[in-house]
Amino acid sequence: MPRAVVTVTPNPSLDRTYEVDRLARGAVLRAAADRVDPGGKGVNVSRALAAAGRSTVAVLPLGGPEGALLAELLGRRGIEVAGVPVRESTRVNISLAEPDGSLTKINAAGPEISSDEAEALMETVGERAAGAGAAWIVCCGSLPRGLPPAWYAGLVARAHEQGIRIALDTSGPALSAALRERPDVVKPNADELAEAVGRPLATVGDALKAAEDLRHAGAGAVLASLGATGQLLVDATGTYFGSAPSVAVRSDVGAGDASLAGFLAAGGAGAGPQALTSAVAHGLAAVQLPGSAMPRPADLHPDDVTVTTEPPLDHPLGRPPGPPLGHALPDSADGAVR
Repeated sequence: MPRAVVTVTPNPSLDRTYEVDRLARGAVLRAAADRVDPGGKGVNVSRALAAAGRSTVAVLPLGGPEGALLAELLGRRGIEVAGVPVRESTRVNISLAEPDGSLTKINAAGPEISSDEAEALMETVGERAAGAGAAWIVCCGSLPRGLPPAWYAGLVARAHEQGIRIALDTSGPALSAALRERPDVVKPNADELAEAVGRPLATVGDALKAAEDLRHAGAGAVLASLGATGQLLVDATGTYFGSAPSVAVRSDVGAGDASLAGFLAAGGAGAGPQALTSAVAHGLAAVQLPGSAMPRPADLHPDDVTVTTEPPLDHPLGRPPGPPLGHALPDSADGAVR
């Protein structure tokens, strides 16, 4: 049986999404539909893993009635919650979704975490990972007020002391500090990748060079989400580029988190094309769902994904790919799609 994945979300949220016909400033808007979902990048990874039938434990600080509702919603989805009580309330984020795929988000700052609460959070991660026999610890999202940029770096170091692989989805100083502890996987998007290397990225080739730079800085593998262009994986086994046909986007909230969950569910770093195929399929399914809903197996269409070892280096970022994209891997290559 696959081992559990422990996710860490230092600044979780309740995500309220309202679907509106058109966003008009200063007007009274009527929502055609609305929903509330557990939010936060690590929380979304746990939700996607649970939807795929994988064992997962979500470690997160919880405060106030908002925190209690967040834990309740996760429990309804079959996710084990390891909550660390904090004095201030869990944040609530608002999203306004329009029919053309435009999404307006209002993200709250969230609680300030005290030093005692920060240490309790760190200790809980180690205890639950050991107790669950975790295969991976996944650290996701920005750090809340009160946690220093090196907090994730400390978590990476502790995970490796326990012999547990760790994946990291964050940016800025927190990513830079963590790279020194050599996380097994980092998952930036295009903007975060550009920020990490300190230069603009215009093409897939630029993104590839930036991913290689992150590996040289300490990342074992880089899984880069490039929006509509596709995804790039650079690890010890090689370089892979995954893409899929364009689809109508209903909401892209949590799509990158779904991709990371798909990547880990298919083996993660070292699994090469098979893991990248799963990552792209999960992200593609997620953008077609409302709010921050996570895809279930029936939503996934891995046959729509193409993986190649020859990324289209001159292809502009942000533009959907068009054939041909290098030489696709044969069906027999580690279970990869065409």
